[in-house]
Amino acid sequence: MPTKPLTILHTSDWHLGRRLYGRMRYEEFEAFLSWLQDTISAQQVDVLIVAGDIFDTMTPSNRAQALYYEFLGRVSKSCCQHIVIVAGNHDSPTFLDAPSNVLKFLNVHVIGTACEDLHDEILVLDDADGTPHCIIVAVPYLRDRDVRSSSAGESADSKDANVINGIRAHYDEVARIAKAKQAELAEANQRHIPIIATGHLFAAGGQTTDDDGVRELYVGSLGKISADMFDEGFDYVALGHLHVPQRVGGCEHIRYSGSPIAMGFGEAKQQKQVLLVQFGAVENDFSNQKAASNSTSESNMPKLTNTVTKIEQSVEKAAKKVASRSTGFIDDLFDFDDSVESDVKEESTVEEGLTQTGAKLAYQLLHDDESRQMQVVSLPIPKFQKLAQISGDLESINKTIDKTIQALDATESVWLEIIYTGDEVVSELREHIQAMVDGLPCEVLKIKNTRTYNKVLNQQQISETLQDLNEEEVFERCLIAHNIPDEQKSSLRDAYDQIVYNLRHEDTQAE
Repeated sequence: MPTKPLTILHTSDWHLGRRLYGRMRYEEFEAFLSWLQDTISAQQVDVLIVAGDIFDTMTPSNRAQALYYEFLGRVSKSCCQHIVIVAGNHDSPTFLDAPSNVLKFLNVHVIGTACEDLHDEILVLDDADGTPHCIIVAVPYLRDRDVRSSSAGESADSKDANVINGIRAHYDEVARIAKAKQAELAEANQRHIPIIATGHLFAAGGQTTDDDGVRELYVGSLGKISADMFDEGFDYVALGHLHVPQRVGGCEHIRYSGSPIAMGFGEAKQQKQVLLVQFGAVENDFSNQKAASNSTSESNMPKLTNTVTKIEQSVEKAAKKVASRSTGFIDDLFDFDDSVESDVKEESTVEEGLTQTGAKLAYQLLHDDESRQMQVVSLPIPKFQKLAQISGDLESINKTIDKTIQALDATESVWLEIIYTGDEVVSELREHIQAMVDGLPCEVLKIKNTRTYNKVLNQQQISETLQDLNEEEVFERCLIAHNIPDEQKSSLRDAYDQIVYNLRHEDTQAE
């Protein structure tokens, strides 16, 4: 029984309102949402899925809210028939849920809080003709209270087991409900109705970067899930939380789309993406569809070539060079075999789209499952604000800055993070760096001096600010400053972690 043609776009981790070293980034978010709207129209997307962390905080600013609601209003008038949004760990569940009854009239389905009746997390979405198109298992971020009950004196291993068992039980039950609904609809419609599940989770072995802001979801790094957590009846699992696009456990149908813009300088070299998931007999090959540029005018979007081409030699050479960094994303984007970095898989195919500046971006077919009549395509996102992380001594930093500027187009600028690693003591490092960039289309957002940091760690001098430290590092400094005995540190760390967890997960928007 064939699947009726269906196109889903999977994105997550927008973090609207997020800052970078204090710098507002609303123009980037606005540019991304405009690009996403154009992409939805160009690819004729039926269902948009946003897998959590829509906002960066539980109390989003008015401007962040305006971007969110204006985008939903515009997309609801497009070809997109349904929008499914689930909360992430950064979101306020009650804030997202508050307008959900109104948004339903725009076919925007919001699940902020894990539902008491799990039937409410099962969404049967109809197509334009009113017939069932797909089943969405809309599972939001499952908070500690949703998946386990705390007990005094509980060990770390016991907590971890309870968290995992709670998550598994939740997904097992929604899978049971969804498959029963699927069987009922298949009998009535005489065709396969795909099931797409969502989740905001931390997969075991998942790739992250040092400064992406991805938090551990449970106290003590608990609750990391594996691919076998998800029922085999799920045709696709759209995940959020990790900012590096990647598969889970090597499963092609269980994926993180990643964040749409670099959340820190550690992500500066990543090619960000959204994922296009197509079910059924595709009327036109993906190669015949149009690529969305950053232009708001669909008529200006260049068409892709009529045939899917092999990766060109120049792209292959560049891909191999980047692949040596062994990131999970590169394995996905260029479809490298994990064991042989130098060989591109024969079935790997790529198409070329254009950014607003004319630079080529690879549109890649990541997975094609003929038995399920499903394919997964990576759609690269243009970089709306260039970032670069530069390290070395003063001479190498100066040369790298010049190369970075030369690579820019006439209308582009770049934000820099400078990490000084030279052996020479430089007392006026900021002044030297500022002289290097004076008059150039760049801005230095952060300067790190590793020599100074090492001295601080050795307590030879103190020049750090709170901006240089996270909550855990501040607490560790307090333990050292107050000469806490080693045998007491473990219990104090556990208590502190619980306090920080409660602060981060308290829904300030709730009654």
